[in-house]
Amino acid sequence: MNLHQFRFVQEAVRRNLNLTETAKALFTSQPGVSKAILELEDELGIDIFARHGKRLRRVTEPGQEVLRSIEVILREVGNLKRIGDEYSKQDAGTLSIATTHTQARYVLPEPVATLRKRFPKVNVSLHQGTPDQVAQMVLEEVADIGLATESLSSYAELVTLPCYEWNHVAVVPSGHPLAQLERISLEDLVLEPLITYHPSFTGRTRIDLAFAARRLKPNVVLEAIDSDVIKTYVRLGLGVGLVAEMAVRDDAPGGDLVWRPVGHLFGQNVARVAFKRGAYLRNFVYAFAEQISSRLSRALIERAMSGGPADYEL
Repeated sequence: MNLHQFRFVQEAVRRNLNLTETAKALFTSQPGVSKAILELEDELGIDIFARHGKRLRRVTEPGQEVLRSIEVILREVGNLKRIGDEYSKQDAGTLSIATTHTQARYVLPEPVATLRKRFPKVNVSLHQGTPDQVAQMVLEEVADIGLATESLSSYAELVTLPCYEWNHVAVVPSGHPLAQLERISLEDLVLEPLITYHPSFTGRTRIDLAFAARRLKPNVVLEAIDSDVIKTYVRLGLGVGLVAEMAVRDDAPGGDLVWRPVGHLFGQNVARVAFKRGAYLRNFVYAFAEQISSRLSRALIERAMSGGPADYEL
């Protein structure tokens, strides 16, 4: 069986079972249409049409089931063509990004703006969630690319690549005693109420492990997923904030908040990009990844997607 036979059957029904009109509509011959339908019936072992002589009179009961299947098949063929048209437009379409709040707020604005200048026909859809939600959105093809610090590398169905490293900082009001210290210790922090990320976000695991390794119990009084929210509560005097360094990078010196590096306490974190294994990536997806980090290149991503080494030293 083939698509031509399916189209002949469908068109015959549309043309009130008039094979002459069917042939004209499909730019072929009436005997050719009749022969193709008979061959399909022989292959299926049923009559799709009831006949009087050589004329088609009605669609049989099994023919109705065949017709429904044919309609589904030809509709999906049409969808395939539309998909092909969409993905063949390498410089137009929608880039769907899944990421966490911190990445969306502090890392992606410049890469997104640069992408839009380079590809003005590309629209951007930004989805925010937990790192696990980011991974699921990429797996379910809601997103073309994911960006997060936690969790992504634990999904075998994803191709992940490290793109940059970052450290935590401690944020305090300008008059806070810790603002007078150049180097903060875990013992300093354990005496303070702490405000930091929810356990599933932005390197929180490293913070917990560092205290546990020293058998210290931190007093975390507030957890949030949003760096700006953490900074707001620090301003209100609720505690010392532990946030990603990118969240304070643009803060003007001499403001109401002071930050101190604490990477020596909690170690470096690595942000990773993720793609669904086997996915088709358009030109602008590669271009966007290259904007996120100079260490990412199309050649590297293609090598990883084809099953080559999916990691490298930062």
